Amino acid sequence: MATHASAAARRSSRSPLVIDITRLGRRPGSMITVDTTVPSPTRIGVELIAIEEGAPLELDLRLESVSEGVLVTGTMSAPTSGECGRCLKPITGEVSIDLTELFAYPDSTTDETTESDELPRVGRERGTETVDLEQSVIDAVGLALPFSPVCGPDCQGLCPDCGVALEDAEPGHHHEKIDPRWAKLAEFGEKDGDDA
Repeated sequence: MATHASAAARRSSRSPLVIDITRLGRRPGSMITVDTTVPSPTRIGVELIAIEEGAPLELDLRLESVSEGVLVTGTMSAPTSGECGRCLKPITGEVSIDLTELFAYPDSTTDETTESDELPRVGRERGTETVDLEQSVIDAVGLALPFSPVCGPDCQGLCPDCGVALEDAEPGHHHEKIDPRWAKLAEFGEKDGDDA
C-alpha cells in the first residue's frame, strides 16, 4: 500500500514538462508532435520579470527519433509579469522561445562520450521513456527575457531624491541640493539673515 502511495506521489510531483515518448519508439526517423498547454512548474525567468508558477505554457513541439537519441524542436510561449526596472510599475507581456535539444539514449555512444551536464538524457520511468524539457525551457527563457525590463522606451524612472515616478510628477520636478562642502557656509548665511 505504501509503495502505491509513494508512486502516486512521484507521478503527481512530476513536472508537466516531462513528456512521455514511449510511443515514439527508437527507429530513426520516427516522429511525434506535441501541441499542448501545461502549467508552469515553477517561476521561470529573471528577477524583475518571469513566467509565474502555474501560468500556461503553450508547447508546439516535434520529437524525432535519431540514431543517438531524441531530437526535440519547436516553440514554447507563455505570459510574463513583473515590474519596470526604472519606475517599478507592474508590467505584463509574453515570451516565445525556440527549442532545439537532443536527448541522448542511455548507453548510446553519445551518452558514453559526453558529460551528464553537457547533454540531457532520455529518462526511464516504470517502463516508459521520457524527456524532461524543464531545464531547457528555464535556460532559453532566461536568455530571452530582458534583465532590466521597462514599461516603455520613454520611461523616465523614479526621482532619485524622493522616489516619485517622474512620469507622474509635476513639470520641472526637482529638489534644491547644496553641496555638502558648502553646507556650513549656507548656515552662516542663514544666521546673518536672521540678525538683519
